[in-house]
Amino acid sequence: MQGHTFGEAPERVPQPEAKARAKGQVVHIVIMGCGRVGSTLAHILEDRENTVAVIDRDPEAFRRLRPTFKGDRVTGIGFDRDVLARAGIERADGFAAVSSGDNSNIIAARVARETFAVPQVAARIYDPRRAEVYQRLGIPTVATVRWTADQMLRKLLPEGAEPLWRDPTGKVVLSQVTVSPGWIGEPVKALEREAQTRIAYLDRLGESVVPRGSTVLQDGDVVHVIAAADDLDRIAAAFAAKDRSGH
Repeated sequence: MQGHTFGEAPERVPQPEAKARAKGQVVHIVIMGCGRVGSTLAHILEDRENTVAVIDRDPEAFRRLRPTFKGDRVTGIGFDRDVLARAGIERADGFAAVSSGDNSNIIAARVARETFAVPQVAARIYDPRRAEVYQRLGIPTVATVRWTADQMLRKLLPEGAEPLWRDPTGKVVLSQVTVSPGWIGEPVKALEREAQTRIAYLDRLGESVVPRGSTVLQDGDVVHVIAAADDLDRIAAAFAAKDRSGH
C-alpha cells in the first residue's frame, strides 16, 4: 500500500519505541523538505528497508517522490509540533532538515532534538558562517555551498591542492600532502614525529592503508593527513624537507 498525503492529523495515539536501534534493524526517519535532496534521501532510505516520512509545505513537492514510495507524505511546516507528530517524530530515529531555508532547517532541527529527543539530527545550511555556529551548538550541519565549492576546486586545481574533506567550521581538513623521496624507506612514525602530525592513511597501489607503528613509507605511497587547516603549510614543509642523503 502506498503512503498517504496527510491533511488533518489522524486520530491515533503515538506508540513510544526505543530510540536506540541495533545495526541492521529498520529505523524511522523524518525528512523536512521534498526537493531534490529530500526526495533522493527518502528513496535511498526506503530502498534500505527503513520507514520514511517526508514533510513539505507545498503538496506539489511530493511529485518528486516516485509513485511506488510507501512512506508518509505530510503537508505542513516542518518545525510545527503537530506536523512533526503526524510524521511520527515521537518514534523517529533520525531527522533531516533539507528544505531551501536555513532558518527553517535549524529551527526544525532544534525542535526535533530538544523537544522530541531524536537521537540523530542533521540540517542543511547554505551559509557557511551559520553552519559553524550551529555546529558548535551541537546541531550537525551540512554546509552545502562550502562543500560544493570544495568539490569544484578539487576538480579544477592540481591534485592535492584542495583538501579531500573539511569539517563544517573549515578548521580541520583531510588533505593529501606531497612527501620528499628522502622519506622512502623510513618508518611512518618518524615522518609523523618530524611533522608533529598524524597520518590518517596511505594510498598504496590503489588501496588504502592505515599505518601502524611498523609501517614503512614505500615508493609511490600517497600520504593523507588530518590536521588543522592552519598547519598544512608547516606540515608540507616538513614532509618536503628531507633529501635522499637523509638531511
